[in-house]
Formats: sequence, C-alpha cells, structure tokens
Amino acid sequence: MTTTSNRLSTEKSPYLLQHRDNPVAWFPWGDAAFDAARSENKPIFLSIGYSTCYWCHMMEHDSFEREDVAAVLNEHFISIKVDREELPDVDKVYMDAVIAMTGRGGWPLSVFLTPNRKPFYGGTFFWRHQFVGLLQRIAALWQSKRNDVERSAEQLTETLRGMVVPPAAGPLTEAPLRKAAEELATHFDERWGGFGPAPKFPRSESISFLLREYQHSGEQHLLNMAELTLQRMAAGGIYDHIGGGFSRYSTDERWLVPHFEKMLYDNALLATTYLEAAQVTGSDSYAAIARETLEFLLRDMRDSRRGFYSAFDAGEVHREGEYYVWTEKE
Repeated sequence: MTTTSNRLSTEKSPYLLQHRDNPVAWFPWGDAAFDAARSENKPIFLSIGYSTCYWCHMMEHDSFEREDVAAVLNEHFISIKVDREELPDVDKVYMDAVIAMTGRGGWPLSVFLTPNRKPFYGGTFFWRHQFVGLLQRIAALWQSKRNDVERSAEQLTETLRGMVVPPAAGPLTEAPLRKAAEELATHFDERWGGFGPAPKFPRSESISFLLREYQHSGEQHLLNMAELTLQRMAAGGIYDHIGGGFSRYSTDERWLVPHFEKMLYDNALLATTYLEAAQVTGSDSYAAIARETLEFLLRDMRDSRRGFYSAFDAGEVHREGEYYVWTEKE
C-alpha cells in the first residue's frame, strides 16, 4: 500500500506549512502516523528541521520536492515532518540517537524508526543521489532482516537510556567544576580561540563558565581562554560589524566565514556573556559588543506585538548569505 496524501496543510507551524505542497506524503507527529506505520507494516522516516534552516531548505529542494524521491518514500515508508521549535522534546530524543550512532548531529535531522518509534539509523543532510540509495537499502533491509533491524533499534534505545546520568548522591564538591575546566582546556584552540575544529559554534555557556570559574578560583588561564575566544569572535566574520549580532557558527577555525543564519537564543546568550566579560575585566570593548547585539535584537528581531522572532534565515537556496555580502562591483 502506498500512502500519497500530504497531511501538513492544516498545521500551524511555518516550517510544516513550507512542506505542505511536497509530493511526499508527510504526516505531522502524532498517533495517525504511528497507526499507519503499524497497519501498513512500514518503517518511519522522520525529518526534523525548522523554518530558517538553510540546509533544511536545501534538502527539501533537492529531495522532497522531487517525484522520484517521493515515490520511494511513499511506497516504502511512513514519512513524518517535525518542527524542532514546536516539539523540542522530540528533537532532543532523536538528536541524541543520531549523535550516538554517528558522532555528529545537526539539522535537517534524518532518522529511521521502527513503527514503535525506536531509531535504528540516522544522519543529517543527504544529497538526493545518496538519499534515494539509502532509502532503497533500508527498505530492502526492512523486508529481509526486520528482526535484526528491530533488535538493533532496541539495543540503541537501551544505550540511550544508559546515557541518562542519575543525580549523584552525597555532598556537592568542586570536582565537577575542575573536570569541566580541564575538559574545555583540552579542546581549546590556543591560536583562534573556541573549542574544537571547524565548524566552530559560539559556545556562550562554556565561556560564561570560564569567566565565573576564574572569579572563583583566580586561575588566569581560564580568563585567557574566555577572552581570546570573545576577542576572536568579535573581530571575525561571525560577528556582523554593520548590523550587529552573531551568526550561528563559523565554517572555518578563524571565525572568518559564517553560516549566515542568526538565532535569537545565540544572540541573547552571547550578549549576556559579553556583559559578564565586561564586568569581570572592566573592558569597554566587551560592553560595546553586548550593547550592539542587544540593539540588533530589539531593532531587527522584535515583531510589532513585542515578541521576538526565533531566527533569521541564511538566505535563499543556492544563495546563502546573499543579503550580507558584497558583490565584486560593490
């Protein structure tokens, strides 16, 4: 049995409504989708994203708008589309699963589930030629080795349950704080700041932790890590030197080339972190970045009803960042 009806047209999420005209027979997250998977004896393809996600738009354009891809999905899978901003709990569960399977995560999140919602394979963005082949292999595996697939899904589920750390018994100590600081130092980029290789994300919570731990312990290297990271980010392309605000991440280790999407939560947290740095160091430069970031949020991300938009899009498909960059003529 092939499911052909797209059920997203009555949804309220802007992200789901973007997909209402896809030839893919999308279900929203809910009992109807899981009942269909059980009754039709099909695995579930779960796609999670959000409305300003550049690579989500790319995967829609490259795969979900294509009749050949939709034909495979509709024949062999029950397809569910989820807005991570509408169902962050669902996103968290399956993001953890994909990271456990592959070591990395991101959006669009692409996960294959049994009809009882247990994940057995996943990834993020797939180009169409990869995706169609993957769909065909998983469909064949479901038909020929379903017991093995379900066993693998059960094992992964148990692994994820085991990753939930119960609260420690006994009195609180400073050991976890020292361990966290040591872990950050291990991954710290001593030349460009930040933690780990590219792509680099502005990890405001880690920087704030370093600032607070420095105040508590007086260990200078903690402040050095925080300051170098804040200075490199503010001087780099990840920071909008004209309009204010920070992009979601840098595609290179030097904070030079951003992924141009701007997130509300990133900028709210970074404004707070730069304010903390100004308080700790007395530097006006950190206060200036915080002020410019807050001005950007109030000017550009606040709507007429005094709420805030969750994100700014990176640009149109195939023209990422076009709004922000100069042409050769300019």
